[in-house]
Amino acid sequence: MTIIFVSDQIEKLPLSVVIIALNEESNISRAVSSVSGWVSEVLVYDSGSRDLTVSIAENRGAKVVSGEWLGFGPTKHKATGLASFPWILSIDSDEEVSNELKSEIQKSFASLDERTAYLVPRKSFYLNRWVTHGGWYPDFQARLFNKKFVNWNQVEIHEKVEAASYQKLTGDLNHYVFKNIEHQVATNNKYSSLQAKEMAAKGKNFSWFHFFTKPAFKFFECYFLKLGFLDGWAGFVIAKSASYSVFLKWSKLYEIKELVKDE
Repeated sequence: MTIIFVSDQIEKLPLSVVIIALNEESNISRAVSSVSGWVSEVLVYDSGSRDLTVSIAENRGAKVVSGEWLGFGPTKHKATGLASFPWILSIDSDEEVSNELKSEIQKSFASLDERTAYLVPRKSFYLNRWVTHGGWYPDFQARLFNKKFVNWNQVEIHEKVEAASYQKLTGDLNHYVFKNIEHQVATNNKYSSLQAKEMAAKGKNFSWFHFFTKPAFKFFECYFLKLGFLDGWAGFVIAKSASYSVFLKWSKLYEIKELVKDE
């Protein structure tokens, strides 16, 4: 009788998954687990977590490096440079590679173009449902690339992967975006401050017309034009929050341009 042994090990792709993290103990296990076992390296760049992020990531098999926070673009660029492999899959701590995206990357990896950045559709889970309208889906993000030819730019906010060309994939990157409404409000407050500072740095002047019209139009755009109402309660909260975020951005620009200069 001949006995045949079949290995249950999956061949790992020569690919580094890069994750930036700060106090993400509630998310990091899901993110790392979604890529463990089929990629050659999971690198977590931690910028000073005081919770269990580091130990959880290490227990899930990730390589953790510590470094300072430099802003979104510069931090992602630096973390990418620390990866061992040229092919990079960049995900955030609150994201998860779906089985569909995993399978798509595995099947297409050998034919990927080194000078192309691959866009993945990101689907967000919020207020106990997957949000598919209001401008939140498919929310394509450039996340798969070869760092020899493609990389993150180095702006503090609105960072992006810059490439000669882009191509869309179909598998979803799952995004567990906010824990609750309080978390969303806090995030809007943080990002609106960064956006206002960016506008001021670029010489953007405050406009009363935009102050009154842009928040209102943002709600109309998200809730009606982009069919946010089809997402029920979540769609309404998202539209109102987007409107409020725009209001905060312009209010803070006024504070920077008109109030601070008088001090």
